Amino acid sequence: MEGLGSLLLFALMFYLMMRFGCGAHMIHGHGSHDDHPAKSPSGSIKDPVCGMDVAEGEGYARTFEGRPLRFCSRRCLDRFESNPGDYPAKVGLAK
Repeated sequence: MEGLGSLLLFALMFYLMMRFGCGAHMIHGHGSHDDHPAKSPSGSIKDPVCGMDVAEGEGYARTFEGRPLRFCSRRCLDRFESNPGDYPAKVGLAK
C-alpha cells in the first residue's frame, strides 16, 4: 500500500508541474516567440509600459492580441491591463 501512495503522490506532483509549472507552455500550445517585435538579440523582451528589458522566464507574461508580452513588475502589468490601448506601438500593433 505504501508503494501505491508514493505513486499517487508522484502522479499528483507531475500533474501540477505540467499544468501550472514548467510544462504549462507545452500543454497550452505556446510555441516559439521569435515573432515578437520587441525581442532583443539577447533574448529579453521589452516591457511595453516602461521599456525595461525582461528576460524570458522572469517578470509577468501575458498574451495580447496573439502576441506574447513580458512585464518587469506587477505595477507595469496592472497599468497595461487598465488601458492596453495606450501601448499599441510598443507591442507591435498599428493604432
